[in-house]
Amino acid sequence: MSSNPNCRYSYAVVFSLFLLVISGNVTAQKLTKEEAVRLTLENNFGILVATNNIEVAKNNKNILNSGYLPSLTTNAGADYQSQTSNTGFQGAIDPNTGEPRPDIEIEDAETQRYNASLSLNYTLFDGLGRYYNYKRLKEQYNLTELQARETIENTILQLFTVYYEIARLSENVEILEETLRISRERVSRANYQFEYGQNTKLNVLNAQVDVANDSINLLNTKQQLINTKRDLNVILADDLEKGFEVDTIIKFIPKLILDGYLEEAAENNVTLLQNESNIRISEYDIKVSKSGYLPTVGLNGSYGWNENRNPPSAFFPGNVADTYTLSGGVSLTWNLFDGGGTITRVKNSKIALDNQEIAKAQITKEVERDIANAFGDYKNRLSVYKIQQQNVITNQNNFDRSQERFKLGQITSIEFRQAQINLISAETNLNGAKYDAKIAELQLLQLTGQLLNIEF
Repeated sequence: MSSNPNCRYSYAVVFSLFLLVISGNVTAQKLTKEEAVRLTLENNFGILVATNNIEVAKNNKNILNSGYLPSLTTNAGADYQSQTSNTGFQGAIDPNTGEPRPDIEIEDAETQRYNASLSLNYTLFDGLGRYYNYKRLKEQYNLTELQARETIENTILQLFTVYYEIARLSENVEILEETLRISRERVSRANYQFEYGQNTKLNVLNAQVDVANDSINLLNTKQQLINTKRDLNVILADDLEKGFEVDTIIKFIPKLILDGYLEEAAENNVTLLQNESNIRISEYDIKVSKSGYLPTVGLNGSYGWNENRNPPSAFFPGNVADTYTLSGGVSLTWNLFDGGGTITRVKNSKIALDNQEIAKAQITKEVERDIANAFGDYKNRLSVYKIQQQNVITNQNNFDRSQERFKLGQITSIEFRQAQINLISAETNLNGAKYDAKIAELQLLQLTGQLLNIEF
C-alpha cells in the first residue's frame, strides 16, 4: 500500500466526489409553494389542534348550551314486598259458633307499588343572565377562530422560513457544484502543465487542496439541505425521509399594494382583533354578573302515575289503587341579598374590562412599533438584495477576466483562487439577501393581517 500522502489525499477527494455523484442522481418531485401550504393546512399538528378547538367553541355556542331550552326529566320506580302475618283475637268468641275465635294467618302476602312521572322546568326570566352569556359564548367562538388564525399564520411563516432556507441551500449547492467543477479543471490543467514542465508541483498541490476544500463545502451544504428538508417534513407532518425539490423563484409584492395593506393594518392585525374580542367578552361578563340583581321566574309542570297493589288483610280484602296527577306552576325567586357575591363579581368584571382597555393601548403601540420595524427591515433587506445583485455582476466579471488571465499565465493560482472565492461569497450572499427580503415581507404581511390573503 502506498504511503504517499498525496495519493491518500487524492483517494479522499475521489471518494467525496463519488458520494456527491450518488446523491445528485436521485431525482425528487417538486414541492410548489401552493402544495406546501395545502399540506400544512391539512396535516400540521398545531393547526389540527387549533381546528379542534374551534369545534369545541362551536359546540359551546350552540343553542343546546345556551340555557334557553327547557329541562325535561322522568322518574320511575317499582317496589315489591312479601310478608306473612298472624292475627290473634285473644279469647274472643265467634258469635256464630260460640267457640273461641281462631287466629288468622296470611302467608306470602304481596304488596306492589309502581310510579312514573314526567317533569318539565323552564326558566322564563333569569335577569338576562343567559342572554348575555349566550352572546359571550358566541364571542368566545370568534376569539377561538382568531386564535386559530394566529396559529395558522405563525405556522405558515414557519413553513416559508424553512422552505426558503431549503431554496437558499439548493442554490448554494449549485454554486458549489460549479465551483468544484472549475477547481477540478484547474487540477487537470495544473497536472498537464506540470508534465510538460510549464508548472511546479506546488501549483498542482494547491489546486488539489482547493478541490478538497470545495468538496467539503459541498458535502456540508448538502447535509444541511437534507437536515432542513427533514425540518420541513415535520411541519408538513410527512415522511421525514421524503425527498423533494423546492421552487426558487421569488416574487415581491408591488409597493402600491403593500402600502394599502399598511393602511388597513389596524383593522386586520390578528393580535388587535383578539384584544377587541376580549374587550367584548369582558363587557358581557359585567352584564352576566349584573343579572344577579334581578329575580328569576320559572315555569314547572309534571304528570305522574302511581299504582298500589295491596294484599288482603285480616279485616279488608285486597285492592288495586291507581292515581294520576297533573300539576303546574310558576315560581319567582329573588335573592335580595346574597352576602355581597353579586356586588363583588360586578366589581371584578369591571376591573377585568379596565385591564383589557389598558392592554389594548399597550398592544396598539406594540403593533405599530412592530409594523414600523418590520417595514424598515423589509426596505433595508430589499436594498441589500439590489446591492448584492450588482455585487455578483461585478465579481462575475472579475472572475471571468481572472480566469482568462490565469489560463494565459498572467496571474498566479492564488490570485485566481481569490477571485473564485469572492464570486462564491457574492453569489451565496445574494441568495441569502433574496430570501431574507422575502421572509421580511412575509413577516410584514403577517403584522398587517394579510398573510393568508396572498398568493404564494
